[in-house]
Parts: sequence; C-alpha cells; structure tokens
Amino acid sequence: MSGTDITNLLDIVQRKINAVDSSASTSDLLYLLSAIRQSGEGSVFVYDNESQIPNLLDGTPDPEMITYTLDSDKLYFQRGSWVGKELPTPIIPFQGSNYGYISGGAPGAPVANVVERFSFTSDGGGTDVGNLFAGRYNCSGQSSSTHGYTCAGQPGAIDTIDKFPFTSGFTTATDVGNLTGGRNKVAGQSSIPNGYGYNTGGGNVIDKFSFSSDGDATVAGNTLTSRSWVAGQSSTTHGYTSGNYPITSDIDKFPFASDGDATDVGDLAVTRGIACGQSSVTHGYTSGGYTTARNDTIDKFSFSTDGNATDIGQLSVERNGPAGSSSTTHGYSAAGYQPGGPSNVIDKFPFASDFSGTATDVGDLTSGRYYGAGQQY
Repeated sequence: MSGTDITNLLDIVQRKINAVDSSASTSDLLYLLSAIRQSGEGSVFVYDNESQIPNLLDGTPDPEMITYTLDSDKLYFQRGSWVGKELPTPIIPFQGSNYGYISGGAPGAPVANVVERFSFTSDGGGTDVGNLFAGRYNCSGQSSSTHGYTCAGQPGAIDTIDKFPFTSGFTTATDVGNLTGGRNKVAGQSSIPNGYGYNTGGGNVIDKFSFSSDGDATVAGNTLTSRSWVAGQSSTTHGYTSGNYPITSDIDKFPFASDGDATDVGDLAVTRGIACGQSSVTHGYTSGGYTTARNDTIDKFSFSTDGNATDIGQLSVERNGPAGSSSTTHGYSAAGYQPGGPSNVIDKFPFASDFSGTATDVGDLTSGRYYGAGQQY
C-alpha cells in the first residue's frame, strides 16, 4: 500500500475537491487522481477489496485522500465520508514515463535524419536509436502509446508521415502516409484515447491521421489564421497551437472528439514564435522561442479554463527552435539555436509547481541541432 496526503494539491485540481460528494462526477475524481500522480509523491491508497478500507472517521485523523479498490474498480474519496465511484475505461494520457525523443533537425548532412532519445527516469544525455525515412527540419512530432511520428518539414514543403517504434530498436523509420499537403514550420498534437495524431501550422489546415492503421491524413478543421513556426500541446480532449512567427501570441484549441475548427482561447505571456510545447494533464506549456531576439521564457496555460498564459520560469539558456517532450512529472526542451550556434542541451522543468526559476540542464544530445520534432514514450 502506498499513499499521499493530497491537501497541498487543491490548487492543482482547481478546488474541485471542496465540492466532492456522492454526486461528484467520475471525471472530477479522475482529474484529482491525475493530479496526485503528477505530484511525484507516491500514489493513491490501494486496497485489494472494499472491506480493507479503514474507517478513518473512527477516532483517527481525517486527511483528505483517495483510495482505489482492485476488486470493484472503484475510486473512493475521503472527506467526511467515503464516496465511491466506478471507473470508466482508463484515459491514457499524452505524457510518457520512459523516454523523450527528438527527431530530425538542422544542421546536418545536408539535413539531420537522426532519432535520438533520453531517459525520463534518470538525468543524462541522448542516445542515437535510429533514423527518419528522410532527413528534415521544421517538422512536427506526435506520439501514440507504441510509436513516434514525424510529419512535414523542410527542405521545401514535405508531406510525409514517418513512424518509428518505441519498444524495439530500429534502423530506419517507416513512411506510412502523407499529409493533405506539403507543410513546414509546424506543430504536432496527439490524442491517444481517440487514436489520432494531428499537425497544425504551415498554413491554416489541421490535419489528422490514424495511429491504429497506416495511411494518409484527412482535414480535421482549420486554425483561426494561417500559422507558422508554432508550438503544440495536447490535453485529453483538445489540441492546442500556441505562438507564431511573424510574431503573435495566440493560443488556439481544437476538439479531438469530432472534427472542427480551432477557437482562440487566450494569449501567451510573452509574444513569440519558433518555440516548443509541453503538456501536463492539467496545463500546456510553451518554452523558448524568438521575438526580436532568442527567448528563454517558459509559460503555461490551463486546459480546464480558457485564458491567458502566465510566465513561470526560464530555460537554462535562451534559444529558439527547441523540441518539446513531456513526462508525467516534467517538461523537457531539447536542442535549439542559442547564441553561438546549435545547442545540444536537454533542459527539464517540473509540472507540479511554478518553479519561478531556471530549468535544469540534465544532459546533452549527441550533437547540437535545432528545428527538430519532439516525442515521448
């Protein structure tokens, strides 16, 4: 049995804890569960069956806590009395727990085709694990539960969708389809529950392609305006596109559940483009980028409430064109173009708190590059 007191997580779940009773929605409890898992302090209390759940109201302290029972597949919330809720099919989150990846980029010979990964479980440098079907930069990255994808890019305007496996070694990624048109300076989003990868930027088209079967993309909708050099983020229900170059601060979102156009939901804290995106269960992040100079800002915006982003910290070095990856606890920003040339730095920053400081340099890629795509497993 393992557990953690969730009192300090009230802000993360946006005070929904205060309204939990027998009528609380399962989604609220699952949201709370996700927040606990992202706290990095163990997990919920887990029991084999309901009969093992203690009566914490019987002369013992009454902490706010969650319990999960294996036999009934129910999630219980303790706040004055136990409230039981049956769990639906688990929602597979966007974040990874094993590795972050960066694929493609510039410079190269003539363009980088390397796929490199770095560990989420221990700090350290990157390892070359394979190659794209063809070298490219200014491309987008998507992640299913089993494969990484790299779409679009330069030189020119590429329409290719590459995929590579996470769990076995590979030499060269597979060309599995094409976008609806050639694009570059793009961002990627992923919906693992719905089984699709998305590509935005390089125009105003939102492309989507299936994770379950190889094939060409279809048009899912349009962003508000034509976008270029954007960052992408993914919640469990929506894809987000943030920033732009030439410079704008727009944050758009579009639905995963059905095809549709994006809506404007807020602005970045610092107007910029050529940044990268990361995603926790509750928030989207945009890091690095370019305004009138290279930028080191990390800002975040809420997935549950539309609104503007807030500045929460800085990368270890200002740079544009990094690649973003997301673990269950941290955001990662790898590579980019920094003063002096291509960067090989892998930075990470925590999701659990606004750290108001500088991201940690946790390792180096095998070589410096920029304008690559990020994935996670």
